[in-house]
Amino acid sequence: MSRDDDHDEPFHPLGEEAEENYRKLLEDGDHDADLGMAMAKDAMRVTKGELSETEFYDRYHEDVVSEFGEDDRPMAEEIEAAREESRLESALSRLGADEETRRETMKKMGVGASALGFGAWATSDGGEEANPSVMQDTEDEADGDGVQWGMALDLETCDGCLSCVVACNAEHNWDAGANWMYIIAYEDGIVDSPDADDFESTRDFEYLIRPCQHCTDAPCEKVCPTTARHTRDEGGLVLTDYDVCIGCRYCQVACPYGVNYFSWDDPEVPVEEHDEEMMYDQRGRWVSGHGPKGVMEKCIFDPARQDGQMGEEMVGRVACADACPPGAIQFGDMNDPESDPQQYLENTALARALEDDPDDDDLQEAIAVIDGDQEPADDEGLTEEDAERLLQGEYGDNESQFRLLEEYNTNPNVVYIGNEPGPRAEQVEGPVAYEDVGQVDNRENVLEEQTVRFGGLGL
Repeated sequence: MSRDDDHDEPFHPLGEEAEENYRKLLEDGDHDADLGMAMAKDAMRVTKGELSETEFYDRYHEDVVSEFGEDDRPMAEEIEAAREESRLESALSRLGADEETRRETMKKMGVGASALGFGAWATSDGGEEANPSVMQDTEDEADGDGVQWGMALDLETCDGCLSCVVACNAEHNWDAGANWMYIIAYEDGIVDSPDADDFESTRDFEYLIRPCQHCTDAPCEKVCPTTARHTRDEGGLVLTDYDVCIGCRYCQVACPYGVNYFSWDDPEVPVEEHDEEMMYDQRGRWVSGHGPKGVMEKCIFDPARQDGQMGEEMVGRVACADACPPGAIQFGDMNDPESDPQQYLENTALARALEDDPDDDDLQEAIAVIDGDQEPADDEGLTEEDAERLLQGEYGDNESQFRLLEEYNTNPNVVYIGNEPGPRAEQVEGPVAYEDVGQVDNRENVLEEQTVRFGGLGL
């Protein structure tokens, strides 16, 4: 295998220091650190369109099998099936079978030709094995539920109270500092935050809310050799199967967003005492709560809730959003235009006004007109245009929307409203300290006290 050994230019968006820390993390593990770093770099190249999944698979297949005894990366089955079908089609073609005969023969042999179609890859003349540069999407939407769970996060209404962090920890009991939900106060040379002990309002700070982005095309999944890290058909959740995870930590390096944490210790509450309804999803896979020692963990968008195991009233809700006082976290089905996050993105001024529930009569009238509870006025009172203008004047608009690291093309299912942190963004002390709410700001601090080698990450 040809690996890129040029470490002069950092490939990770979190920068050179993060890469050095990630390498140390892998070197502390039981698996090939060079392989993990190279795969992570190329997984990001795949999402950016610089490398095909087939090329990525071929480049590392032998080394993955040598290191782990298997290669169960998500593209493996599809690529191998495509090649087998291509070989069979080529053989039938050489025997003189027409297209209809080839289709029928391959269908009877169960290689999926009728579902995938012959145009999904090219067959070269002379029967040589096809090596497609881009795999076509053959996902059958019926395999899932048509739902894509995600979030709209309003950075302009977040007040840095850390209620979401506390609520997430209470529900999932992750280790101190391994923040599945993270609120970062920052400044980047373009926008500034005030001093932590000298501010007029908590909203004077600039914030980034950082859960897992639950990417549709997740680099972390591409490097997992065991199928532990996977995207679930139901709801499109990116999860880790704790029973399958071997703790190689490759997914941690391959995530552009820095949301993964290695479980160095057993849970404080023994696994035997965990609530099984909170541990296992509807497929019976252990994907939720604190995992055992030696696995990878991260934000999971609460599959136990989404699967109805905590009651139907909890479906479409997550602990962090439930706990957010200003309603800055909106969770729901990103494929449903009527869902909370999509409605929030569609008319942010109205959504903020509804969350705020102002005392002002004119604002309440504007809310009623826009929300459909009151007919727009003909001659007197507020017209719909007046109502929109009034709400936008008070609550702003929805023009500033972005996804984090869009240039990586991971298609995250989290959309932000507000300022996007610049390339020089650095974390600063926020209005509410993590220790004030019984939390830890940085996992590195805890691990250093326990003499475990690890480096923390910047913004």
